[in-house]
Formats: sequence, structure tokens, C-alpha cells
Amino acid sequence: MADEMIDKGSASAQAGSSAESIGAADVRAAHDMAAFVQECPSMFHAAASLRRRLDAEGFAYLPESKPWEVRRGGCYYTVRNNSSVIAFKVGARLDGYRFQLTASHSDSPTYKVKAAPELSSPSGYMRLNVEAYGGVMDHTWFDKPLSVAGRVLVRLGDRVESRLVAPDEDLLLIPRVPIHLDREANSRFVPNRAVDMCPVMSAGALGPGSFDRLIAQEAGVAPEQVLARDLFLVNRQQPSVWGWGNEFVSAPRLDDLGCAYVSLAAFLAAENEDAVSVLCCFDNEEVGSNTKQGAMSTFLRDSLERVNAALGFTPEQLRCALAKSMLVSCDNAHAVHPNHPELYDEGNRIMLNRGLAVKEAANQKYCTDAFSRAVFCAICRDAGVPLQRFANRSDMPGGSTLGNLSNMQVSMHAVDVGLPQLAMHSSYETAGVADVALGTAALEAFYNADVRIEDADFAELHP
Repeated sequence: MADEMIDKGSASAQAGSSAESIGAADVRAAHDMAAFVQECPSMFHAAASLRRRLDAEGFAYLPESKPWEVRRGGCYYTVRNNSSVIAFKVGARLDGYRFQLTASHSDSPTYKVKAAPELSSPSGYMRLNVEAYGGVMDHTWFDKPLSVAGRVLVRLGDRVESRLVAPDEDLLLIPRVPIHLDREANSRFVPNRAVDMCPVMSAGALGPGSFDRLIAQEAGVAPEQVLARDLFLVNRQQPSVWGWGNEFVSAPRLDDLGCAYVSLAAFLAAENEDAVSVLCCFDNEEVGSNTKQGAMSTFLRDSLERVNAALGFTPEQLRCALAKSMLVSCDNAHAVHPNHPELYDEGNRIMLNRGLAVKEAANQKYCTDAFSRAVFCAICRDAGVPLQRFANRSDMPGGSTLGNLSNMQVSMHAVDVGLPQLAMHSSYETAGVADVALGTAALEAFYNADVRIEDADFAELHP
């Protein structure tokens, strides 16, 4: 099962946990991750949360619209669309100049509120008009307290300004038809997104324009000042660490805020004086990454080129550095389902609380190959951190992620990993408590590693 047969005792020494015993440090890490998820009801809030944490650590903000000054030993970040963030720590020596990167994503499957948001209904009901964002598991959104979150663009005199909104209230619900009126509800119910997935906002107390008034109130402006909005449904269920042995952590949006959290924790904890350490959190992975702020945009390439130039290196030196660089694409992975193990590849199943999964696919939906797998596994073996191996069944294509997409813009050696989880793309997902600390330990080991790559011929791991 494990990619590297590492003694679990040594893994405990590194990450404070093992498969058999969940410790207090594991529970604290899981609660910290859950708190981060709660801060991030939308991709815009996720970017804002990352920025707050980077600011608190002394990182300097470099707007894309201004010239950059970057120095050795410095810590910086930049933002695109207020929904994607790239941060970097520049080594003081840069002996063997290269980049060591992780990439996660800030968005999750949900429903977006349309420009004309309100739908009238019989008997005075008011509903919201929404459409699916990403591969939503529709039936998991019924009969739960919901709200909305995102950004609004408001007019203030001659200024158009972006503001975050996230009402801290239960405002909406998508009710199921009772089984007495749908006798096949447990056997053949397939929701129609234009009919069944419309959240109820009022039973008659609110009139037309109420939604726009609510959003304006949250933004602190008059309704006529709101020019546009990007708002999404939010599941209001609270995160939970649960189980007799504290083995499970459940929350909305674990895919991929779980990996965003462990990547950030590892990035902040690590020190590497010979590399430029980079943290990427891209928007729009769930809808294909084909946006100006997605993994397939120029955002990463632009940022690395500007860092390279600000440090005084030439374009040719950048090309050499990229050939010696490595990316760890971090997007959650499918833990084997206890009721349906037959859906998973017999030799490449992963479990909760056993560490990060290294993901590989012959169709290259994941960017892992033998070289990148070997280097990452060697790093984790040296650090005493366990890994698992994941592959889809050969008759199931599986999903894709952002590593191979970002590699189309900035090519380098890359490996796909993920936190194991259950119920991916559900409105409420579940992961393993110990995997938060184990995942952080694996990525911290990667950031700390002095990796000297020579094309695809060999890599030296220096102490």
C-alpha cells in the first residue's frame, strides 16, 4: 500500500502521528485546517485568507501592475483577479539556482448566482436562479442551510471597487420533494438543475429586489451602487473532527482547500537558501483552468520571469533554472470507499491517515512520471514521511488536476500528490485527521530539500 515502506514510528517522529494512533498534535492540525476552510467560503475569500497569513509572516505584496523589486533572502507574493495567489521565498545563496513549487487551487464545486438572481414562484415563494460551477454532486446540496459568498463590484463616485461579501447567516435551502409525492426518490431521482436545484429564499415575506438589497447591505452600499457580482452558494455546515478515535475531519470544500492549507503550512515552515521556494494557489481548476487566473494562464510564467529579471538573471538563466526545477501539484485524491472497494484499483488503493498519495495515470491526466516520483519519494524517505500510491481502475478514466495544465505554460519536472478523502465533490467531504500533519511534513521535506536535477538523467539530494 505505501509507496515507500517507511517505519510508522519514524513517520510519527516527523509528523506526530501514525495510522494506528491519532495524537493531540494531529487533532490540532486538523482543527487549524478546518478553521482555514471556514475562512474561505469562496475563491476570493481563500485568496484573502492566504494574503492575511502571508502578511502576518512579513511577506511583501508585489502588485502585478507595478514594477517588482526582489532581493535574495526576501519573501514576496502577488495576486491575480483577487482569487489566485503566488508567493515566493528567495534563498540567500541560490547555489544551483532553481524553483521548488507546490500548486493547489482555491475553488470548489458549487453553484453560481446568475446576473438576474430572483425567480418568482407559486404562492409567493422567492427562489434564486443558479447554475452549476464545476462537477457538483447535486444530491448532496438538498435540505442543508446555505448562504452565498464571493465578491461584488461597487461604484463609489468615479471609482469601481471590489468588496468581499459572506453573510454569516442561514439564508437559503434547497428542499426535496417529499417521498409521498415521488415514490421513486430512492431509486431513480436525477435532479434537473433548472428546476430542482433552485434555493428557496422566502415564502412570501420578501419582495422583488430583496436579494440585491441584501448583498448591497453586506457590501455597505446602496443597491444602485452594486454594478456586478461573482457570488456562489455556500454550505453552512460546520467542520467537524469526529470518530471514537478522532480519525476523521469533515468540512465543505476540502477539495482543494485541504491541500491549499498543508501547502501553505509547509511553505511557511521550510527554509531553503539555495532555491526560490514558490507557493501557487490557482482559481478555476474545477472548470478547466482556462482563465486568466487559472493554472493554464500565464500567471505562473509571468511571475517567475519577473522574479528572474528582478534578481538580475537573464532569460537564458531562467530556462536553465526551470530545467532544474520541480513542481508538486497538490489536489486531493480518492481514498477507498468502505462500501465500494470494487471501484478502486486493487493494487493502488489509498487509505485515510496513511499519508499523501502520489497519483499517476498513463493518459497523463496526472503529471507524475518515473523521474518525478523517484525524486519526491526519495525526499520523503529521507525525511521519514510515509507516502501512498494511487491509480484509477483501468476501465475508469478518473479526474484531472492542475499540474499538467500549468506545465503547458512553464515546463519542469512535476509530480501529482493529494490528501486522501471520501466523497469528493460532495457539499461535505471527509479526510483523515493524521493526513493533515503527514501531508504538511511531506511538503515541508520537499521545500527543504537541496535537489540538484540534471535534465532527466539524475538528481542529487544533498544534506
